[in-house]
Amino acid sequence: MLPFDKYPEWRDRSQAQQPNYEDIAELKKVTDELRLRPPLVFAREVDQLQKLLALTSEGHGFVLTGGDCAETFAGSTAEQIRAKVQTLLQMAVVMSYGASVPVVKIGRIAGQYAKPRSQDMEKRNGIELPSYRGDAVNGHDFTPESRKHDPWRLLEAYQRSATSLNLIRAFTKGGYADLRQLHSWNRGFTDNPQYARYEQLANEIGRALNFMECVGADFDAMSSVDFYSAHESLLLEYEDAMTRIDSQSGNLYDTSAHYLWVGERTRNIDGAHVAQCARIANPIGVKLGPNATFSEIAALAQILNPENIPGRLSLITRMGAKNIAQVLPSLARRVTESGINVVWICDPMHGNTLTSSTGLKTRNFGDILEEVRLFFDSLHSVGAIPGGLHVELTGDDVTEVLGGSANLDEAGLNLRYETLVDPRLNHQQSLELAFLVAEILEESR
Repeated sequence: MLPFDKYPEWRDRSQAQQPNYEDIAELKKVTDELRLRPPLVFAREVDQLQKLLALTSEGHGFVLTGGDCAETFAGSTAEQIRAKVQTLLQMAVVMSYGASVPVVKIGRIAGQYAKPRSQDMEKRNGIELPSYRGDAVNGHDFTPESRKHDPWRLLEAYQRSATSLNLIRAFTKGGYADLRQLHSWNRGFTDNPQYARYEQLANEIGRALNFMECVGADFDAMSSVDFYSAHESLLLEYEDAMTRIDSQSGNLYDTSAHYLWVGERTRNIDGAHVAQCARIANPIGVKLGPNATFSEIAALAQILNPENIPGRLSLITRMGAKNIAQVLPSLARRVTESGINVVWICDPMHGNTLTSSTGLKTRNFGDILEEVRLFFDSLHSVGAIPGGLHVELTGDDVTEVLGGSANLDEAGLNLRYETLVDPRLNHQQSLELAFLVAEILEESR
């Protein structure tokens, strides 16, 4: 990387999607306090993730990123975190065993407490209040007190992230992720064909493990997994306060997460978010909607990855099932021909959002599956490498996405529609998607 003092100051750039704090002095108190707090992640962990992403860009791995659309403070409980981690572990096992490919596991967990919004204000019954922008900014209750942008929520977001990461490390390093626990991960989920399919796979892995144990294999490497955290780099003041100089390399690292991405609404090449991410050594993702152009991608790559380091830059497509086959092949061809190093990742969620007849924001599972298939087809058609999947999911049996093997219809959405922002895949839909990806990966080997 270039010396960080050679990059433009993000405060001099346009700042999209930022909170409107009434008291700037209070904001400074909060950010000053954050600068004194310990880092949430460490430089060597970040470097290790980038090495894995570099291998993935060459076809030697696959990235799985998943978690809530927007985490809530109330939802950062041990049970809910465990369920999300368990779901991601199960999905990774399905993909890795089914397609014989290493899976890089990244959670949209421990930091995804803010979301961009299409409208600054929300109106109900003639009353207009600021839109809910995530628990790190304001509350969901539709009252003036709740919707006020409160900088002290940034400290709560930090604290919740810290306790969540502590728990995740305990789960993934303390034996819970041991492959010999495969059957226990599925306990309590028995009423859907996807669970039966998972149990069959777990039995196959169990037999393989029994054989390895009989011949004296060392199981230490199977008792824990590496699990990385990610969130959208959205709240500029928070990310700046969490950015530190590494004493060994002298590089800047954003210690709020291992991996950060810039959203479709904030990826302006002259904007503050891109300028801020250009300074840090973390691997960076950029969301690309159906209107993305090659000139934008080339400019972003030059700013975010001027040395063209493998694994540094990911392009996360969020184009929708109706658009991806018309847009992605030509973009991917030009990126490949230009020699720009990227990891191609598919976000099949955001381009397929719709509104039910009852007014609920939802998605159709069939559209999600179709976009994933077309993502692989589009990249393979031009000789590019599909590198990963980025989905909004939960480990709970919510009813927020239509379809799936349980055939959830619009009437069923009301059973457990719990999201405060975007609809998420539930546990069984997540497993169903994992089996599809495993099949595609196996076919393309």
